[in-house]
Amino acid sequence: MTQPPLAEQLPYHRLARLSPRHQWWRPLVGTLVVAVGYVLAVLVLMLCALVAGLALGYPEDADGWPEFGPVSGTALDLLSIAVGIPVLLLTVRWIGRRPAGTVSSVTGRLRRRWLGVCVLTAVPVLALSMGGMFLLPSDGGEAESQWVGWPAFARALVMLLVLVPLQAAAEEYVFRGWLTQTAGAFLRSPWAALVPQAVLFAAAHGWGTAWGFADLLVFGMCAGWLTWRTGGLEASIALHTVNNLLAFGVSAAVVDGLASDETAADAGWQTVVLDVAGIVLYTAAVTWWLRRRPLQRTAPAPLPPAHPYGAAPGQWPVHPYGPVPGPWPVHPYGSVPGQSPVYPYGAMPGQGVMPGQWPGHPATGAPVPPSGTAHPGAAAPWPGTDSPAGSAGTGEDTSDTR
Repeated sequence: MTQPPLAEQLPYHRLARLSPRHQWWRPLVGTLVVAVGYVLAVLVLMLCALVAGLALGYPEDADGWPEFGPVSGTALDLLSIAVGIPVLLLTVRWIGRRPAGTVSSVTGRLRRRWLGVCVLTAVPVLALSMGGMFLLPSDGGEAESQWVGWPAFARALVMLLVLVPLQAAAEEYVFRGWLTQTAGAFLRSPWAALVPQAVLFAAAHGWGTAWGFADLLVFGMCAGWLTWRTGGLEASIALHTVNNLLAFGVSAAVVDGLASDETAADAGWQTVVLDVAGIVLYTAAVTWWLRRRPLQRTAPAPLPPAHPYGAAPGQWPVHPYGPVPGPWPVHPYGSVPGQSPVYPYGAMPGQGVMPGQWPGHPATGAPVPPSGTAHPGAAAPWPGTDSPAGSAGTGEDTSDTR
């Protein structure tokens, strides 16, 4: 018997092909839907913020936009990025025709325990890198380094702990998730799928300095490689979340730090060297963890639908009760397709007397000949006699022996 085909194992960047209804156009149309849906979601969020700001009496700037202040303004900026998560997951489900969790990992869900391990790994590594930046010479004035005070810092910290993970996860779902899998739907090589998302990630943060662009490019490549290597977004989400929490936390600790427009794209070469060192060290630490804790890295691709009886193209169909090599076999009792079967012992239970047969006994169903009727298997009577073998019960020969 022919063995069933084995399912192809798809790595993370190829999971767009996981759907049985995958078509080449779905990733492209999905990208358009994600872009349009995200713009609409941001417009709705901004409209709600405008109404709330005017209703609460916030002062307006020259453009008529409410001035929410550094903390509330930063919260609105983070939310405007986080709204991309539901838009993307719905697109995966409706346009991609596959479970939304396949963007999180090859298991179809976010592996929370592994995410916790990655967070605990990122905290000391990136904290050490961030601490080294404080040793660099500063070109700011006294106002930039003035302590904001515990009450204001606590309010900002609570907001950051709630919204920064959502903002960081949204960027990972878009760049390391959707864009990587969209490229992987057409390209088998993981590097061919990882390079475009890293370039787009760096470009999305704006152009500041060449060093800043290189820093973001390295971040995107390392995060993308970790996603492919681990089979999910957990390692990249942990890296992005901890990095942004530390950066925003330092900004929130000083007066008007959150109001600054500077991003990683504006970093100088000294800051970039320390930041890249922390990213590479974290990548090496996660790789070390993978040797001690192997993870599922692939998912089985869907197989083509099978014949109801297991038939393969060009082969005889496999009947549920065994192979059928040719036409229907002759039934042991002489049945012919489309005709009533000829039962050898008379009428079958529940049927009438069939032509040329005797009725069955009411108790046993055995054929009972009518009185005076010879069994069809008995010898034909001799001419001029009433019985083929003599008188019944006596064995006396009654034939004429002249």
